[in-house]
Amino acid sequence: MKIEDELNVSFLSEQHKLTVNIRHTSNVLSNYQNGLMAKYDISMPQFNILRILRGAKEALSVHTVKDRMIEKSPNTTRLMDKLIDKGLIDRIRCEKDRRIVYVTITEQGLNVLSEIDAEFKTQSIIPKTLNDQEAKLLNDLLDKLRAEFAH
Repeated sequence: MKIEDELNVSFLSEQHKLTVNIRHTSNVLSNYQNGLMAKYDISMPQFNILRILRGAKEALSVHTVKDRMIEKSPNTTRLMDKLIDKGLIDRIRCEKDRRIVYVTITEQGLNVLSEIDAEFKTQSIIPKTLNDQEAKLLNDLLDKLRAEFAH
C-alpha cells in the first residue's frame, strides 16, 4: 500500500514523502520486531545488547556496548540489569579499576539468541517482500543517505 493512502496524507515533495516513509516504515518494522521479542520477554534494545555481546566473543565494557548499539539509550545500564536478572548476561567488575564494568553473554543468552535466529529465518518479512537485488539497492541508498549525517 502506498504511504499516502495508508496515512491519508499528501506530501510537499518526493523528499518529504521519503522522510515520512522511512520513519513510518521504521516504526512498522519496530512494532513487528517488538512482537517477536515479546515472546522471549526482551526488548529490541536488549536483543541488540545480546547480539553485540555474542559477536564480540569476549567481555566488553558497558561503555563499548553503549557505543555499538543501534539505538542509543540513556537506559542501557538498566536494560543490562534486566538481562542480568534473567540470566542472559553477566557483569564483571574490573580488578584494576572498580568503576569499569564489563558484561558478557551467558550460555542461556546464547541459547535465547539461537531460538530468535531460527524464528527470524522463518518469520522475517524482508525476504518475503524484497529479493536480494532490491535489498542491496535499498541498503546502498540508505547507506548513501546516512553518510550525509556522518560529517
